[in-house]
Amino acid sequence: MCFSASASFGAGIVLSVVGVASIKKAQNTSQIAFASIPLIFSAQQITEGLLWLALSNHAFAPLQNISTYVFLFIAQIVWPFAVPLATLLLEKKESRKLIQKILVGIGAIVSLYLAYCLLSFNVEAKIIGYHISYEQDYPKALSKYGGVLYIIATIAPSIFSGIKRMWLLGTTILISYIITAIFYVDYIVSVWCFFASVISVAVYIIMREQQRSLQNNQQPIFKPINDL
Repeated sequence: MCFSASASFGAGIVLSVVGVASIKKAQNTSQIAFASIPLIFSAQQITEGLLWLALSNHAFAPLQNISTYVFLFIAQIVWPFAVPLATLLLEKKESRKLIQKILVGIGAIVSLYLAYCLLSFNVEAKIIGYHISYEQDYPKALSKYGGVLYIIATIAPSIFSGIKRMWLLGTTILISYIITAIFYVDYIVSVWCFFASVISVAVYIIMREQQRSLQNNQQPIFKPINDL
């Protein structure tokens, strides 16, 4: 995160609680993947907390390399594929599933490309001011296209979803990306991931709506005679 190790650990703990609460709201296996999003963000924030310690304290230096790669693995490989897939599994409207399947395909392409880059090129994390900067020696020729496809894969699924309140999640994440790109351009990976993780609290709200919707659908249309 963009401030300190304690802030990252704190966010990780809060998100783990939100994740467990979201999973408890899941009514079937297709909802579990989406409900688990805060838990993945929690792991990501805790990993960056360890990276903060590794970069600022020599005693934790051995953790620097692995925490850097784990953080980038989640940010650049897991999210582009996991978000559209989780949204597709949650989708109920057949007319929207085709769009979601296309977005899953885009996410898979982005994840595979970034996995190749992460394994093939140098990456380094540094503390600059009060932020962690991830310096990635990826091919610049494809970076703009990859960035656009990444945004499409991680934001578009919730905007095009037919699930109630899902659009709110995508819209707020998009706004957070714009703010990050304007004010934290050199730290966009770290800062946007933090904003997105906090916004993922909306996952709990969406899961609560799903639970209420299912409960309402299961209520009998007519009252039993004994209740009249």
